[in-house]
Amino acid sequence: MEGLQRCFVLHSRPYSETSLILDVFSEDYGRLTILSKGARRKRSNLKGTLQPFTPLFMKWTGRGSMKTLTHAEPISISLPMRGYILYSAFYLNEVLARVLENDTPYPVLFMDYLNALRELVQADNPEPALRRFELALLHHLGYGIDFLHCAGSGLPVDDLMTYNYREQKGFIASMMTGHLTFTGNQLLAIAARRFETPDQLKAAKRFTRIALKPYLGGKPLKSRELFIPRTRNSGK
Repeated sequence: MEGLQRCFVLHSRPYSETSLILDVFSEDYGRLTILSKGARRKRSNLKGTLQPFTPLFMKWTGRGSMKTLTHAEPISISLPMRGYILYSAFYLNEVLARVLENDTPYPVLFMDYLNALRELVQADNPEPALRRFELALLHHLGYGIDFLHCAGSGLPVDDLMTYNYREQKGFIASMMTGHLTFTGNQLLAIAARRFETPDQLKAAKRFTRIALKPYLGGKPLKSRELFIPRTRNSGK
């Protein structure tokens, strides 16, 4: 069928007695709001199809902010997730739904999202996958930070030195310590997207929370609440 798009459902909510409003992330069109008429009917052929983490081919019509679904079929079975891995995947969906504007293409970010889900499926610890995706998301949003050079001197980051983060400037060598202080070792790990120690992971998490805060606003993420009673070993 012509015009099919690879998509994932980020979130859905009931609409009227039989329909669903879908928050969708598509490969070529980015985030979309799509009405699926009759999807909640007992005999609907979409029953169980429009679920998060199921790769889909979708087609829709409409030029306004609300599209209308005309076709959906699974590309493969839903990616198998459970426990805190599932909650981590819900976190990715919520962040995308919060920060992406509708009808803005992000084809490379779509592949980053797909790769993050695949990595989560195979992970014992979700944190490296979450941090890599957050950093990719910041890059696609235009958040350009140089982790490899001191913003003050332009010199390469020294593994043994400490640097303070300054918004819209970068990392500046400093002897001061605090929430915005990172070691050179931590910055090099973030730049490489490779986290070999718990310290590097914690630093990456601290940085992405700082950097994503202006995009997410003050409203708490619901997916983070899922982790509170369950486990301390979360990627949130």
